[in-house]
Amino acid sequence: MEFDSDGVRLHYELHGPETGVPVLLVHGFASDYQLNWVGTRWQETLVGANYRVIGLDCRGHGQSAKPHDPAAYAIDVMAADVRRLLDELSLLSVRYVGYSMGARIGLQSALDFPDRLYRAVLGGLGAFGRVEDAEAIARALRGGKPETPSALTFQRFAAARPTNDLEALAACMEGLGRSGRVDGTRLATIWTPILLVAGDRDDIAPDAPKLAAQIPTARLVMIPGRDHLSTVPARPFKDAALEFLAQS
Repeated sequence: MEFDSDGVRLHYELHGPETGVPVLLVHGFASDYQLNWVGTRWQETLVGANYRVIGLDCRGHGQSAKPHDPAAYAIDVMAADVRRLLDELSLLSVRYVGYSMGARIGLQSALDFPDRLYRAVLGGLGAFGRVEDAEAIARALRGGKPETPSALTFQRFAAARPTNDLEALAACMEGLGRSGRVDGTRLATIWTPILLVAGDRDDIAPDAPKLAAQIPTARLVMIPGRDHLSTVPARPFKDAALEFLAQS
C-alpha cells in the first residue's frame, strides 16, 4: 500500500487481525520493513500476540520514494511521515516500535505529537538521538574510504542490498546528522511511556543509560552480549517489548 506524505510516496504494509491493537514498526537506517521486522520474526511475534502490525518503509528506503535532497530527511520531516500515516489509517494513537533510525523518529514523534503515540519501544538509540559521524558515513556511502568504524559498518550494510539507493542514503544520513541532538530540556517534557532497549556491546548506542536518565517516563533494558545489529532479533528484546506494549 502507498500514501502521499507531503509529495513523497511512501510504502506501508498491514498484517494481522483487523481487530487487533495497532502497532507501528519503523526500521533502521539502510534497512526496510521486510529486512528489519519480517526476517527477524518481529512481525510473526506481534501478529501471534494478536496485534495489527503496520510496517512503514521510511523515505529513502525499501519501496518508498528516494529523494536525494538532505533537507527531505530532517528528523521532524521523517516524524511527520509517521503522523500522516496515522492520519491515512484514521488512527488516533498507536503503539510504536522503532530501531536505530526508527527509534530516533519515534523519539521525535513523542516530542512533536505525543498524543498520537500510546507508548513507544525505542531500540538501539544513543547519543541523545544524534549520529555523531554522519558526514563520514555519508562520504563512505558515496564510495569514499571509511573514516570511522560506523562508516565502515554502514557502508558494508548498505552496499549489500542491491535495492538501496546509496545517494539517497547518503542524503538521508546528512539530513539526520544536521538535525543534531535533542536538547535535554525537551527530553524532560516527554510524557509518552517509553521503553529503551540496547545491546550492552552496541557501540552506536553506548550511552543509552544517559538517555534513559533524561526521559522521566523511560525504562531501560540492556541485552547482554549483543551489538547494534544482533540486538534486533534477540528474544529478550521481543519479550521486553511484548510486556511493555501490553501495559495500559
